[in-house]
Amino acid sequence: MANAFVAAFEILSFGAIIVLIVLGLGIIASMMGIFNFAQGEFVLLGAYITYLAYAKGMPIWVGMVAAPFVVGALGFVLEALIIRRFYAAPIVAMLGTYALGLIIRESVRGLIGGFYLTVPEPIGGSIDIGTMHISAWRFTIIVITLLVMVGCYLLLSRTNFGLRMRATLENPSLARASGISTPLMYGATFAFGSALAGLAGALIVPVFSLYADLGIRFLIQGFVAVMVGGVGSFIGPVAGAGVIGTLSAALPWIMAPVVADVLVFVLAIAFIKFRPQGLIAGKGV
Repeated sequence: MANAFVAAFEILSFGAIIVLIVLGLGIIASMMGIFNFAQGEFVLLGAYITYLAYAKGMPIWVGMVAAPFVVGALGFVLEALIIRRFYAAPIVAMLGTYALGLIIRESVRGLIGGFYLTVPEPIGGSIDIGTMHISAWRFTIIVITLLVMVGCYLLLSRTNFGLRMRATLENPSLARASGISTPLMYGATFAFGSALAGLAGALIVPVFSLYADLGIRFLIQGFVAVMVGGVGSFIGPVAGAGVIGTLSAALPWIMAPVVADVLVFVLAIAFIKFRPQGLIAGKGV
């Protein structure tokens, strides 16, 4: 029973990490009609900013708080200067984000080399439940993820910003005619999705350490999760993240990790083949 509980907790905590990454990726894909292939590198940047603050002698929380704001601001600038020019050609836009991600990744590699750099957990130790011990920091990640999910849902469904965002998603031409600045909404959406990736990187760097290819792993899983969940809504990518995160964390307990990764992708491809619209299709929150 104790081993089963610990396994379930590990699966839940890894699923929470995938959800954090997919939230930003899914919002950008649903709103703007492109997949941001630099999203993994925005996760890497969030992790690097957190490490940099720690290496400079500042409290680790400073880096974690700064990461989403810095990455979000960078996303806003990149969208305005580069990505906005290619919306008429989504494939070109996706290739552009891939190129940006490559530049970011290799820049970070040049700064840290091929090393794995560690950052301590801000909340160390474990939470004891009887004879079972669970990581206090992983539990914190789960709590933060739940709060972020609720916050994103309320932002998109109950605020004027969310209304304008959904209006731009549903009908950009009508939104412009209604006085909504669609370029500003696209920029704000891309910045928001980037900031979520930066937050994810800040939270996971104590768990996975910092290395140049950190974002690649999560980009692939995030992309598959969005496709499984369905583009066009807030709930769809989250549902896909739950499925992919659960499978990715659960299967290595019963088979070799490499085989588990392959099986997850095979199952995802098979599902998308028979239900290309994903688990939850349609536009809206």
